[in-house]
Amino acid sequence: MKLISMISLGCPKNLVDSETILGILASGGYVVTPSPEDAEIILINTCGFIEPAVREAVDTILHCLQFKAKGYCSCVIVLGCLVSRYGEKQLSQLLPEVDGWLGVDAAPFVLQYLERIQAGEKPLFAEHGKPGQYPRMLSTPSYTAYLKIAEGCSHACSFCLIPRIRGRLQSRTPDEIYREAEQLAAGGVKELILVAQDTGAYGGDLPGKPTLAGILKELVKIDGLRWVRFLYLNPHSLTAELITTMQEEPKLCHYLDLPVQHVNKDILKKMGRRGDINFYLKLINDLKTALPDLALRTTLMVGYPGEDRKSFQELHDFVSLAEFDRLGVFPYYHEQGARSFRYPETVSYIEKRKRAREIMRLQRKISRRKNQELVGRNLEVLIENSLGKDVWWGRSYRDSPDIDPRVIVKGRDLNPGTFAQVQVTRAATYDLIGIHTGNRSSRDY
Repeated sequence: MKLISMISLGCPKNLVDSETILGILASGGYVVTPSPEDAEIILINTCGFIEPAVREAVDTILHCLQFKAKGYCSCVIVLGCLVSRYGEKQLSQLLPEVDGWLGVDAAPFVLQYLERIQAGEKPLFAEHGKPGQYPRMLSTPSYTAYLKIAEGCSHACSFCLIPRIRGRLQSRTPDEIYREAEQLAAGGVKELILVAQDTGAYGGDLPGKPTLAGILKELVKIDGLRWVRFLYLNPHSLTAELITTMQEEPKLCHYLDLPVQHVNKDILKKMGRRGDINFYLKLINDLKTALPDLALRTTLMVGYPGEDRKSFQELHDFVSLAEFDRLGVFPYYHEQGARSFRYPETVSYIEKRKRAREIMRLQRKISRRKNQELVGRNLEVLIENSLGKDVWWGRSYRDSPDIDPRVIVKGRDLNPGTFAQVQVTRAATYDLIGIHTGNRSSRDY
């Protein structure tokens, strides 16, 4: 029996892959430890989407190789997007001390691969495995879990490397998704979060063309699930059926994550995306009319080649008019291999950072104002941890884990993984503060 530890970098989709690999290895007799310094074998599941992710991955690998150099561990394996993007040959020249390299979708052969590495062999690099149903070892709190409904992406955004790294859209069958959701709920999961590169594109590659809305209608029937939410929805994948389903099913969180990226028509065209500022403003207005309590999140990109001050100002004006509840903004990274690499960069890195700060200054004002409008309202809050005596933090339906703010709750006899009715008493720029009213939710189990 050998101790293994997994470091998972990047997005929740990567986390699901890491949990699957841990489940397979645990079933194969390995013992999992959360501490890399205690492990005999360290696995690092990397992200390689943009330059900062690549730097983080390399820094993490170098840190873990120090454990090997000091004799704490005997084997370091690197897998995931970084490997699929650059390949074993290039990476092994840079980091020859790494014992093995695996690409994405490594679950089907990770056990055999690791055994051969330990036997002193040098198995060939494997890029893609065959999709299937595998055990998972959850690394999230017991009451929350991600469920990946599709792999890859068939969109053609010029700045994005995902289709190159993970391939075209490969949706899981509805039966596979439903079975895994049932297993998670039976294990105590109360909040289920569906993820894919574009959850709205789900099913377009399958016979019969099942839809995200159709999947959601079945998942909400599973006993034990309290909240169901889905992340990463291309705005052009949004359908009337999906909105109607959100209106009709109380377990579906009124929360949408719509990465807009930009609103200038010319910039969007160069990005390989559609729409303009009027399209997106109308879309947001329609959504808020259909779902008045909707929490809306987006991601924006600044400094794309050709973004002059006028087109940036259009994006700035859009943020002011749209009033998103949640917003993230990041500078464009000129990534070799992406189609946008053919365009000459026109915005300096310093100017990109400046524009990102301008957007976030505006968003902070919007966030504080929208939070203040919630003072006096009652929210159902999933309690997650204690901050001290009778003070807790948790999340409402408006908050996705790890990326959104929290609700600070004052109350007695609360426990992580339970739902509490909370009256909002104060509003900070991002977080809300409230008191436990002592009332049990009508939907409590």
